Amino acid sequence: MRMKKKIYSIIFESDTKLGKLFDIVLLWFIVLSVVVVCLESIESLNFKYGHLFWVLELVLTGFFTIEYMLRVYSMEKPSKYIFSFFGLVDLLAILPVFLGVFISGAHSLVVIRSIRILRVFRLMKLSRYVGEAEVLKKALTASKHKITIFLFVIINIVVFMGAVMYLIEGKDAGFNSIPASMYWAVVTMTTVGYGDLVPHTDAGKFLASFLMIMGYAIIAVPTGIVTAELTSANSAAKSATNKSCSNCNENTLKEDFEFCPKCGASVKKI
Repeated sequence: MRMKKKIYSIIFESDTKLGKLFDIVLLWFIVLSVVVVCLESIESLNFKYGHLFWVLELVLTGFFTIEYMLRVYSMEKPSKYIFSFFGLVDLLAILPVFLGVFISGAHSLVVIRSIRILRVFRLMKLSRYVGEAEVLKKALTASKHKITIFLFVIINIVVFMGAVMYLIEGKDAGFNSIPASMYWAVVTMTTVGYGDLVPHTDAGKFLASFLMIMGYAIIAVPTGIVTAELTSANSAAKSATNKSCSNCNENTLKEDFEFCPKCGASVKKI
């Protein structure tokens, strides 16, 4: 039990020296694995250094497999981690390589190659080790009701503008249906402008110009909502740092910290 608790504190907690070191090493391994996947997709590099990429992948997969097994072992209820979001992400990060080893045959090589692309799931493992991710999560959660209402308004605008454009331009201009016209409305309102659907009548051009101008104002709305909540969440996070270290006097520690990340000593409340 002491061993399990020790492993748990190292892997799941980052307010100790060993925990912080583990997170740093894991971060570098994750970044390296994603870089290997990206470089491996370049045909010329894969032809020249394919064997090196494969060796690196085996080493990295071995490391992530041991990490996954230790996480399962150290949990009091392993199923809680296994079926959690990050537990599934960790599994998807190592599973493709094992599938690539066991699935053989010339016909299945294409399948293996597509499965191995799933290794980019390792990039998602980074989010749990970024301290500011919690602040961003709180900001997005606080914004969800406003964003939902905003999206509802946008959907109404898209449907209305698509229907009007369908009536104005019609099938001759390529607006074959209301859904196709709604696609045009989304592309125009977001100022992307692919150009595959273009109004030809004066009324259609006027409506398109109006929608483009409206798009600039619409894009700013969710940015303002999230920015306001992010400022609020950031202020709340800073006010929550009310512990100081008894050893090095570090006074920027969060409420739930039991050990100082700077020196590893126990902390006390201010």
